[in-house]
Amino acid sequence: MSPVKAVLFDRDGTLVEDVPNNADPDRVRPVEGAREALSLLRERGLRTGVVTGQPGVADGLLTDADVRRVQRRVDELLGPFDVFAVCPHGPDDGCHCRMPQPGMLLWAGGRICTGPAELAVIGSTAADAEAARRAGAHGILVPNGHTRPEEAVRADHVAPDLLTAVRALLDGPPKGRVLADERPIRQAFTTGP
Repeated sequence: MSPVKAVLFDRDGTLVEDVPNNADPDRVRPVEGAREALSLLRERGLRTGVVTGQPGVADGLLTDADVRRVQRRVDELLGPFDVFAVCPHGPDDGCHCRMPQPGMLLWAGGRICTGPAELAVIGSTAADAEAARRAGAHGILVPNGHTRPEEAVRADHVAPDLLTAVRALLDGPPKGRVLADERPIRQAFTTGP
């Protein structure tokens, strides 16, 4: 199996706090560990990208310009990213890019010249994990407060947090179903005040 060369992150609930139909760049807040996780990948020369479903566009709750402004803010706080991909369709639109369909992931991987076997996808929902599987990429589920327990059960790989997911990828594709933080014990646990 090829080593991982690029990582695509679902945006809302994975890289940044989930704010449904967010049209306000000032409401963008990185999740804990996002900056460090991205820094680790970039230091190793892995490419990074953001994928996001924004059905609020199809529902008239957001405009394309709103989505671009929020994406710019994500890039200011956590970038630079090599690729951004957006699915603006609703659940009944029948598009190939709305996860769990693999179209958006395949398009984003193609934009950064990375085939599915060399691509990892980190997200917080079953749709993210299923889209990775359908694309032939390595999917890691990082549950958040909105992830249902059955989603974690069905995922190929599960990590307790974003940083653990990224560390698991640094030496190649993920190994094992439940990924553990394998830092030396002194780094994994610190005593606070």
